[in-house]
Parts: sequence; structure tokens; C-alpha cells
Amino acid sequence: MRSFYLDSSDWPETPDERLILTGTEAHHASRVIRVKVGEEVRVFDGIGREALAEVDYVGKNRVDLAPREVRVSPPPARSVTLAVAWTKALRRSWLLEKAVELEASAVWFWQADRSQGKIPDEPKETWTAQLVAGAKQCESAWVPALRTFPKGFPEVAAAAAAIPKRFALWEDPHQPRMLTANDLDGPGDILFVLGPEGGFSPKEEALFTDAGSGFVPVSLGRRILRWETAALLCLGLAFWSGS
Repeated sequence: MRSFYLDSSDWPETPDERLILTGTEAHHASRVIRVKVGEEVRVFDGIGREALAEVDYVGKNRVDLAPREVRVSPPPARSVTLAVAWTKALRRSWLLEKAVELEASAVWFWQADRSQGKIPDEPKETWTAQLVAGAKQCESAWVPALRTFPKGFPEVAAAAAAIPKRFALWEDPHQPRMLTANDLDGPGDILFVLGPEGGFSPKEEALFTDAGSGFVPVSLGRRILRWETAALLCLGLAFWSGS
């Protein structure tokens, strides 16, 4: 079934009113997919609400949908946040789509001391579009929240203060502590922090290895993984343990 995104602010106050697609979504529906009047489609807002609707009108810049069923999907029982150090790597869009599929609640990008390039002060619209594309593909009603942290690891640590399970993925060959299934079992929100391709700086390591930091430095094994591999592995393990 075709899926379309409609921001929560654009949903009508009553569930029987028409859902109106405009802008990019209307263009995609009318010009690319070429939906027909009477066709049934799915609409979602990225924060749990979705509707089965029938195409009622197709115009050049507008598509009207008559809702047949509106439902709200609860969020996962626990949130999983992935904090990835900024990199110029080309697989960011791939990671964002996988984050939706594996039910990440949030994706954070942060400026590490060894990051390649400078992180934007705010998330880009194209990143949100990639998350929406992932939600369409896997038929999720939820889209992960996006944040950027241009001030580095201290800013991430402050934002994560209320998250009970905080793991810093550390490639130090002398790091004996492995991430285990027991770490991820049970309730409690989770944060995974990944460094850049050049690794954490000594200053960053000192911050998350401090006894009072609330972070647990862990390893994913003897191999040095690419950042996108490590990110996917973390999300996959959390998804598996939560299932």
C-alpha cells in the first residue's frame, strides 16, 4: 500500500475531516505515483498516528484523502538513541533509513574532536526526508527525532543525563568490557555513543571513562568496525533484546 507523510500540525481536528496533501507529498502522489480517485493509501504523522484513507481528489498541487480508519500506534516500550560523531561519510542516508526500520527513537549527530568537517547547527530537512522514506518503506508510524550537537561530547552528556543506560562504544584494544545481552535486557532507555572514524580524542575518553559520568565504555569485539557497521550492530542488538 502506498504511504504518505503528513505533519501532525496539518491533521484536522476531527477524524472524519479530509486529509490534505500539499507540496512534495502531493507532487509525489499526483505526478510520480499517479494515485487514482478511489485508491486506498496509508498516511502517517511520524509520532504514532496513521490513517487508512481513500483518495478523494487529485490535483496538480493538492491531493485530498477521505480517512476510513485512524489509529494511534504506541511508541516502543523503551527508547533507543543513537549518537553518532559527525563524519563526511556518504552512508548517512542509509543509516537514517535503517534507524527507522530498527525502531530507534532518536538519532543524534555530534561534533567530535576528530570529526571530518563541521556539523550543521540544526538537522537538515533532507535528513528528515530520509527518515520519512524509511518509515514509508517499513510502514512505521514513528520517525526518530533528530538532533545535532555542535558543541561536542559535553553537550551530548548533558542531554543524556536522564537516560539510565549509556554506552560509549570504545575501540581501545585494552578495553576488556564487552557489550553483552544482559546490558540491554529489561526496561530502561538506552543511548549508544559512537566516535568518529579517527576514534575518540583523549579528552573525550577522559569524559566518558570518569567514574561519575554515567557512561559505560564497552567494546563490540576484537574487530575495528566502520562507524555505520557499529551503529547498525548496536541498533540490531537493542531491537533484538527488546523483542
